[in-house]
Formats: sequence, C-alpha cells, structure tokens
Amino acid sequence: MEQLNQFAPFLLMFVVIYFFMIRPQQKKAKQEKEFESTLKVGDKIITKSGLHGKVAELAETTVVVETMAGKLKMERSAISMEMSAVLNKKEQV
Repeated sequence: MEQLNQFAPFLLMFVVIYFFMIRPQQKKAKQEKEFESTLKVGDKIITKSGLHGKVAELAETTVVVETMAGKLKMERSAISMEMSAVLNKKEQV
C-alpha cells in the first residue's frame, strides 16, 4: 500500500501531462492530416511561410500552388490549416 502512495503523484503527473499536452497535439495533428487530404484543385491557401496562392495540381504528398509569380511545387504539409481557414472565411463574408 505504501508503494502505491509513493507512485501516486507520478501517476497523477503523467495523467495531467497526457491530457494537457500530448492529447491536444495528437488531435491537432489528426486535424491537419484531414485538412491535407481534403485539399482540392482551386482551393485558395496560405503556406506556413506566408505565401498566398491557389491549388493548381495535387499529388500524393505534394501540391502545385499557383501564385502571382508563377507555379510552385511544395509539400502538402507546408500549407497552413489555420491561415487558410481564415482566408476562406474572409472571402465568404
């Protein structure tokens, strides 16, 4: 019984860390994967580095983005889910 009391604070600490740090990160990663898989040609996007453009072509892991300067090929993971959502909300209003 005394050993259980010794490990209870560590167990409680692990549970708190899981629910406040690990679980939200896993949830966000899942949302980003869903966002990447639902991209389609013609979607207006913003990359994590701030480039604005429109999806011109899609491949399994890459995307060709049409910008005012031309077409750029980049990884799907370089597209910002949050900034693209804000951009699309502004255009709907």
